Amino acid sequence: MQFRSHALPRRLHAPRAPLSPAANIAILGGGITGLASAHYLRKTLWNANITVYEASPRLGGWLQSQRVEVPGGSVLFEQGPRTIRQANSSLVTTHLVQDLGLADEVVYTSKTSPAARNRYVYYPDHLVKMPGPGLGLFETCRTLLFEPVMAGAISAFALEIFRPPRDSNVTDESLGSFLERRLGSRQVGDNLASAVMHGIYAGDIYQLSAKSLMPFQWYLEGKYGSILKGVYAVQQENSGTIPVQQREADFIKSFMDEPPLERDFLQKLYSSSVFSFRNGIQTLVNRLRDRLLDQENVEIKTSTQVTRLEKDEETGKIRIHNQNDSSPQTSDLVISALPAKALAKIATAGQTTTNFTGFSPLSSISSVNVMVVNLFFSDPHVLPVSGFGYLLPRSIPFEQNPERALGVIFDSDAVAGQDTADGTKVTVMLGGHWWDGWAEEDLCSPEEGVEMARTVLARHLGIVAEPTATNVRLHRDAIPQYKVGHEQRMKDAHYALKRAFGGRVRAVGNSYTGVGVNDCLRAARDVARQLGDEGIMDDKTGLEHFVEPTKWVRMGTTVQLGQKREAKTEDESTRFM
Repeated sequence: MQFRSHALPRRLHAPRAPLSPAANIAILGGGITGLASAHYLRKTLWNANITVYEASPRLGGWLQSQRVEVPGGSVLFEQGPRTIRQANSSLVTTHLVQDLGLADEVVYTSKTSPAARNRYVYYPDHLVKMPGPGLGLFETCRTLLFEPVMAGAISAFALEIFRPPRDSNVTDESLGSFLERRLGSRQVGDNLASAVMHGIYAGDIYQLSAKSLMPFQWYLEGKYGSILKGVYAVQQENSGTIPVQQREADFIKSFMDEPPLERDFLQKLYSSSVFSFRNGIQTLVNRLRDRLLDQENVEIKTSTQVTRLEKDEETGKIRIHNQNDSSPQTSDLVISALPAKALAKIATAGQTTTNFTGFSPLSSISSVNVMVVNLFFSDPHVLPVSGFGYLLPRSIPFEQNPERALGVIFDSDAVAGQDTADGTKVTVMLGGHWWDGWAEEDLCSPEEGVEMARTVLARHLGIVAEPTATNVRLHRDAIPQYKVGHEQRMKDAHYALKRAFGGRVRAVGNSYTGVGVNDCLRAARDVARQLGDEGIMDDKTGLEHFVEPTKWVRMGTTVQLGQKREAKTEDESTRFM
């Protein structure tokens, strides 16, 4: 395994080719990551010629918002992500919203709202409100002691400090295995963690990587031998600071020089748990598109599928073949915001037999299919409870979930201010890892999706009314799965891209560093900032941080939502990969 030394400046380690003022840059993929990459590149390399290639007729990927007319007004159906959680991870998003002039379009879900306070899990045959701000002390004790979904949780966490640490040879394991080993049983993982992972990744906790999805807990066990011991030690060792990865600390500190968020916008964010837009998440996509099309040096090509990438050995530049043009386009740099498998396919197609590089680390990153079923009921009181919605764990009895639903979102509670008609709006998510291995003909039709969603609502919530409006979208290969060994695959993918393209192809997007909107926007900003600061370096692929040793530092006061405050870091004396 190769690691780059940090004893000398990076420019002494890798050849550097500054981008010319009029460099040609191609961005593959017109989803949120690709459009944001073009936006940030236009700001850092304002004179570069940027071309965005998108295979489908529309932009935005699975960020899709659709307004539907119903009696009394209209409702907004989100066919993908519907809210953005505000935290340090949303720093890029909130600054982008302000930069695009969208602050007045934002709708907020208050921290005191039922959606923020009430979260549910359905197990084994009823809704269970999770401990949190919406549950009083007596109710919390009752839930912990008597609800079957919490069986074994108290003793599992109490005894965690007495369990032996992992073997030093273990470099990764599944999230389910990690929790079983630390807590002494599968119950907490099967009943609780699996539900959470259904809501985020639509994935199987016995395949997802613990090291990639729970890096802080992995670090605590590695350094202190126990998660709870680590939490206690962190609190005692240096009050007011917490361990964070150096990369995260650098990210937060990078906003010190950014214009602060406007006071009114900032105050509204502080009081909210999540936010969206009056006309849906696609508002971001539409505004990015409009801004880009206003620039003379930006071109967006929809319905244009890239079929092959080739490196010109004489110039080092990349030839881009697509299905519409008879001759390839040549670019100084390519930023791929495509799914990893798609990048692997076009990169492999451009390899020669004399100098062949394989891209199996990219092609092995699988994704799951998710069906999103939106339903609107004219009755505004059809839900038996208020809250964000509920998730379904892997341990739920089959007879309670034969449809293989992942969860149900109470959209009318989750986001207010988007609909003009009175009623109740819900979304049922189906599939995910439950549908792994299904042939195309086995996937549900839209009509079947509606019927299954209605059956779920009838069984779990007692809703038997006919919906006034429905909308169904099957997202194929929607959410990448960061399975055990994800970090090593990213290292191998970095070396493959470096060897094949010499720093001229960068990989960004949800296949690599996070599946959420915040993660995708951050990846776009990061690649643009690096290119603006350093130009083309042959050891840069967008994945280079995976091959660097993981350094943990203690971080004090952080930048909160763009407010300028002093951020200090201290080295951790011990580092754990």
